[in-house]
Formats: sequence, C-alpha cells, structure tokens
Amino acid sequence: MSQRSIRNLFTPKSITVIGASNSPARAGSVVMKNLMASGFEGPIMPVNPHATAIMGVLAYPNIESLPIKPDLAIVCTRGERVPAIIETLAQFGCKTAIVIASGMSQLQDEQQRSLCDLMLEHAKRYGMRILGPNSLGIMLPNLHLNATLAHTSGLSGKIAFVSQSAAVCTTVLDWANNKGIGFSAFISLGDASDIDFDELLDYLGRDSRTSAIMLYVDSISDKLRFLSAARAASRHKPILVIKSGRSSEGSLAARHHTGADQGNDAVYEAAFRRAGMLRVTDLVELFAALESLAHLNPLQGERLCILSNGGGPAVLAVDELIIKGGKLAQLSAETVAKLNQVLPTTWSKQNPVDIIGDADPKRYCEALSILMDSDELDAVLVLHSPSALGDGNAIAEALIQTVKQHPRKHRVNVMTNWSGEDSAYQARRHFSKAGIPTYRTPEGAVRAFMHMVEFRRNQKLLQEVPQTFTANADIATAHRLLQQALASNRQVLETHDARDILSAYGLNTIDTWLAADADAAIAIAEENGYPVALKIQSPDILHKSDVHGVMLNLTNADEVRQAAEAITSRVRAANPDARIEGMIVQRMALTAGAQELRVAVINDPVFGPAIMLGEGGSEWEPTRDAAVALPPLNLALARYMVIQGLKTGKVHDRHLPNGLDMMAVCRMLTQISNLIIDCPEIERLDLNPVLASGTTITLLDVNIQLTQQVKDNAARLAILPYPKELEEYATLRNGLKVMLRPILPEDEPKHLAFDNSLSDEDRYKRYFGVRSQMTHEEMAVLTQIDYAREMAFIATIKDDSGEDITLGAVRASIDPDNTEAEFAMAVRSSHQGIGIGKLLLEKLIAYFKSSGTQVLTGFTMFENRNMANLAKTLGFTVTFDMEERLIHMHMDLNNEQNQ
Repeated sequence: MSQRSIRNLFTPKSITVIGASNSPARAGSVVMKNLMASGFEGPIMPVNPHATAIMGVLAYPNIESLPIKPDLAIVCTRGERVPAIIETLAQFGCKTAIVIASGMSQLQDEQQRSLCDLMLEHAKRYGMRILGPNSLGIMLPNLHLNATLAHTSGLSGKIAFVSQSAAVCTTVLDWANNKGIGFSAFISLGDASDIDFDELLDYLGRDSRTSAIMLYVDSISDKLRFLSAARAASRHKPILVIKSGRSSEGSLAARHHTGADQGNDAVYEAAFRRAGMLRVTDLVELFAALESLAHLNPLQGERLCILSNGGGPAVLAVDELIIKGGKLAQLSAETVAKLNQVLPTTWSKQNPVDIIGDADPKRYCEALSILMDSDELDAVLVLHSPSALGDGNAIAEALIQTVKQHPRKHRVNVMTNWSGEDSAYQARRHFSKAGIPTYRTPEGAVRAFMHMVEFRRNQKLLQEVPQTFTANADIATAHRLLQQALASNRQVLETHDARDILSAYGLNTIDTWLAADADAAIAIAEENGYPVALKIQSPDILHKSDVHGVMLNLTNADEVRQAAEAITSRVRAANPDARIEGMIVQRMALTAGAQELRVAVINDPVFGPAIMLGEGGSEWEPTRDAAVALPPLNLALARYMVIQGLKTGKVHDRHLPNGLDMMAVCRMLTQISNLIIDCPEIERLDLNPVLASGTTITLLDVNIQLTQQVKDNAARLAILPYPKELEEYATLRNGLKVMLRPILPEDEPKHLAFDNSLSDEDRYKRYFGVRSQMTHEEMAVLTQIDYAREMAFIATIKDDSGEDITLGAVRASIDPDNTEAEFAMAVRSSHQGIGIGKLLLEKLIAYFKSSGTQVLTGFTMFENRNMANLAKTLGFTVTFDMEERLIHMHMDLNNEQNQ
C-alpha cells in the first residue's frame, strides 16, 4: 500500500479509456462524454479495436499502441475481460486504473479463481492500483476531470466525498449542484478491492484543497487502518459519515450489497465517535451537514441566537436546540438596549429576538449587525416566514451584504431559514450562492448547527487529559488461570470460577461458592452466614432468571433446601436437556441505596472487542440499550462513555443514597478494558448485575466465554493499546536509573513541564526558531498518539514524592506506507551529556527495525552539532545543507551494517 502510488489517481496528466464507445448506451460512451465535457487538459486516449475515432478523438486499437504511458486508465469493459486488460496495462506502465464492471467477485475463471482476485494479483505484481471494481469513477472538479458514469459534473469546492454506493453518489451530486456546493474530490469506491477508505482518508486528510471529508459507508474491511487514518484526519478537518444498516434488516441488505460482515450498528457508532468523526443518520441530515461544512467557519463556541420575524418558527427552533442539548445565548442588558433603539417597542426583549412580522430589510440588518457585534453569542440563525409586509428576496439580499461587510463575519457564524416554497426558493438560492448556509426548516437549521457543536465537543473530549490511574494488574495470575481453564476444556467461567481472574485486575465479586447439591449448599451457608442467594449452575443456561433459576434472601437451612428443589424442578421443566452441575451459593449483596448496572464485552465481527454499559437486567439489546466504547479505555474515555450513556438514557442516575459514583464506574470500565486487552483468551464477558454502591463496585453475576483461537492484539483490536512490553529500565553514565517507555495521554502535564524546562537555546534548536509555550491542544497531539502510525519514547525518573519527571523525549511519525519515519528529539537542559539522548535514539531505531520501517530520517540545525555527532556514532549518514543551514540525518534500516 502506498500513498505515492495513489497520487496518480488525484493528479493524472494523461488518461486512457479502455472500451471507449460511440454507442450512447455503453459505459465507455458515457465516460468519454464526461471526460470531454469536463475540459480535462491532458491527452484522452480511447482504446477500441473497431473504431477509428471516438467522439472525434483518434482511437487506438489496443493498449500497446498508445503513444504514451497513461497515468490513469478507466476500464469500461465486461468483467470477464478485465483481468487480462489490467495485466496488459500494468505491463505497459500504467499505475492506476478505475474498473467500472460489477460482479467480478462472483465471476470465476477455469481454475475456479475469482476474477476480482485474479485482477488484483496482476495489478500487485506490477505495483498498479485499482479503484473498484463496481466503481462509478472519480471526479476532481479542480482539475476539470470527470472520469465517471454520473449523469452530471460536480462544481469545484473544498469538500471531499467518498462513497461505497454509486446511487448515493449521484443523489448527493444532484443536490449539491442545486445548492451550488462544490467538491475537491468525488470518489466512488465501489467494491474497494484495493484502494479503500483508509488510504483515501490519509490522502485527503493531508490535501490542502480539502477542508472537510464526507463518507458513505456500507461496511469496513480493515478496522485498524480505517480508524487509524480517520483519527489522524479528523484532528485537522471534520469527517462526516453516513452508515447504512442501522436496523438488522438494513444491515442484511448492506451485506448483500457489499458481501462484507456488517457488525453491530452501536459498535460502528462507537468507532466513529472514538475516531472523532460525526455520524449523520440519513441523506436529509447529510445534506444539511454538507451545507454547514461548505459555508460555516469553525465554531468558537456553542451559544446560538435566533433572529426571527415570527414567534412560532423561533419557538420550534428553540425547542429543537434544547432537545438536542444546545445552548441558547443570553443577551446582556447592553445588547438589549442597543436593539431597543432600532426595533419596535413590541419586540421580544430577549433571545429569540422576535422583530415582528412587518420587519423590512433595514430592521433585519440593523438587528443582525448588533448581534454580530456582541460577544455573548457564537452563531445567529436568521428566520424568515413569508409575509405580505416584508419582501423576502429584498431582505435576503440586504442580509447578504450586511454579513459580507461585517468585521466579525469569520468569528460569528450566520445561518438562515427562509420558510416556504415558491416565495422562499429564490432567497435560498441567493444565500447558497453567497456562501451563507440556508435550510428549509427551523429544525433542520438547528440540527445542522448541532452537528457542528457535536463535532467541536467530540474534538475537545478526545483531547481531554485523563487522570493518572495505576491499575496494578496481576497479568501472570490471570493468564495462568485462563490457560488452566482452557486446558481442562472449560469454555465458560461463572462467578465462582472467574473470581480470582477478576480479582487480579482489582475487580471485586461477591463471595461465591459452588455446591454439588442441597446439602453442600446448606453447609456453605451455615459456615459463612445467612442470608444467601441460590442459583442454578448449568453451562447450557446463560441467563438464570429467564428460567427462574434464582432464589434470593434465604435465611435458614430449610429455605435453602426448598429453594434447591424448586429451582431444579423449574429448570428441568423449562429445559429438560440442560446439564445441571450444581448450585451456586452467594452471600446476599446489600442492595439498599445501590444501583444495578450491566457491563458486557462482545466480540464484534468488524471491530473486535467492544465494551457495553447499561442497566442491570436480563433483557438487553445492545444497539438500543447500551452505551458502547472500544478498548483501550483510560479514565477520560471511560467518563466519556458514561456521559454518553446518561445523555442517551442507556444509563440512568437514579440518585439513590449510595448510587452512581462517576470515578468508581470509570475505574471499573478501565480495569475491564485492561483485562480484555491483556487476555485475548476472553471471547465474551457478561457482568449482570453490577452493584454500584458509591465508591464500591461489586460484580454479582459473572459469565466469561473463552476461546482457543487466540489472536494477537493487532489482529483483534480496532485501536492499538499502549505497548507496555516496550517499557524498560536503563542506567545512565552517572549511575542514574531511568525508565524508557512509550508516551501516554496521562503524561501531558509532565510533558508540558518538560517542554518548559528546556533552555531558550535548546528550544530554538528543537523547534528551528523561537517558540512560545505549548497550548493544551498542541500537547494533546504530542501525548495522545496513535501507536499504529507514530511512536514517542520518554525517559523518566521519580522525584522525592514518587512523581515521574520527564528527562528526555524522542518521537517519530511514520508515513502511511510505513516506508519512512522522521524523528525529533529533546533532552532536559539540566540532564544533557549523560547518555539520555543515545538511549532514546537507540530504542527508537530498534523499534522501527522491528516494525519493518525502511528509513529513519531527521533534521537539525547547524548549531546542534552534538545531535549530528550522536547520529553519526549510531550509524546515520549525516549531510549538510548549506543553503537551508540544516543537518540531514539518514539511516537505511534494512542495511545490514545497521542490523
């Protein structure tokens, strides 16, 4: 996979159309017509053995007769012919092809190989890249390129749209043209057999012509690469995603469409949120969000002011804002006084600013100017209802001029809703043309605004510094117990079996014993004290309460015996084939004033392990009833998960005397995340109920399902966890013992202290110039790294109070192809010259060698000769750039001398 190799897709200088045709109904004719009409400036070379010219352009009988190597080929033939054509194109030197044919995965050659696999085999052999098959093509309006089967061309703009559905492509295109919204790239992925979302996200995330990215997703094939690319791109620009298959029926239809595993919709939602993307639920919402992205400036805050010529629409907008969790701006007495001077005495005197039904252009513009002058709001929604007393078009034209001329037009966002159809259509067209977002309904405008608010909140939450939480897990004990269970062929562990495994991670279960029969149960209860609970133990029954296999508050031997007999007979009646292994005896939990939760870990077919949090009870549909998050979790991410649960009603804080303690719940979720990451033997986990009693969390009923098919974390997890195995201790020249380890999000405050400790001279060398103190956002980028695409090692020691102090840091980001990593390093000014830099750089070199990276490079200033000397001693080739006054350090990690 190579970003360099897909660059030809976005910057083609010459194009060939294989299967070009003069017959209007053929794909080769539509593609040629679109290419010719779009005004592409490079050569267009049709290939057709039966035609001298296609649409007046000289045609070539075969690929070998083309006068130059094309950068891009559009293959418009039947699927049966595609593999041979791709092989010839690749041999000829063409580096990128778009394949229009559909159904290639189902077609087979004489050896029963799928034609899609055969095509990819030929392409890979020669380093060729494929978009498709089943692709509508690609549109790059900035290059006047329309290499698609679409019925129309797109306008030039700054939004990139990538879709797995050709039908959605054409729908979005129609709507955008009507609205005057343009695209930097418009890409139909088709079956995504080669080029997929992750590579396109990497490219578009770095593309200066793209300010926002929109995705239509049916399914994801490579979770790790997709989320890694999405997390990187969403740091710089908004990514909106619409995902089909929200219902089980829709999911089945999407599976038939793409042939891929669909997974759980709630897990998709969690994955999108974790990557900082914003999900919209339907095309109407997508269009509204697209309108916002095309025209709005990044929000400075969340306070919305509503300016209207009617009370009803304003109230509808306020209702939608409050329901969606938005903030209505509060106007100061000073702003109200200014409005009093230009508005009739009957105006509303508050937000919403109702300027009465006879408002004319002058009144609208004066009110809007005053609001935009104010520091009490971040956005204004201007509403207009049709009125015989006010010309909607004239008001729109006047407002456009007011916004254009206002000095704070980039600080305060202005949105509009001109209600009505015929009377409002022209005004909405004017707003769109002027780059002011406009919506058909007040509620639609508010929903679009709240998308931007949610995107802003997500970014802030994802940058939040987690509290330090030391979970001293006994990983060895947990592994030993799990391996013992697997060796004895136990696939399911219940509370009594799982207690010591959970305890190794600081998770407390209620005292639990397994009794073979009623007599054994009575003996346990007599020895450990009443009251007790009695539960059936059977590997064939997952939810004991469903078969009435639970009896609570048993206070003496007779009650235990009667309960054992009653439970056994009920279970036998409900499930005659169930294997009964005995009875579970549990000490009764003190539930008064406590709250029951449920925590589960499922193994999603797309994203792997996913953690779910909901209310206690056996009835549970995760898509509907649980907040979902992907591991790894830290305290900040766990808190985000609980807040999501509370906000969406999946979890209720019942305000009981000893109810939900946020920190206690977050600690438990983080510990469960660590357990799942460390123990790939665990396939599924169900804790139901979990008793939350203030700071005490107790697991009452546990069910763990194990698997013999253990995968490593890179294959199982959607997000790579902190690589604890890379921690090590080393001794410096002066005898000081330091820990070398990867950086963590929790390191942000100490990393800021480290950065501030550098002398002015060291900061100058590190940042190639004078540099002010780092902001929180900049520090979040440096400490919340994605271990799949970058690495930072730090050297730390403990101070007298046991706190970590950072002495040095080295970091490198890898290009998406894992070809080259570029490093930078700094050592605390007070600790230089004792070997910290050498240890860190050696560790970085070893890491990238083991990761298969090919080249490690770095730059430093002429003044930093110590860095250059260190690099030289470690095997870097050091060269000097006299013009830029830079020293370049380069190491070929595959070179045997550097092994």
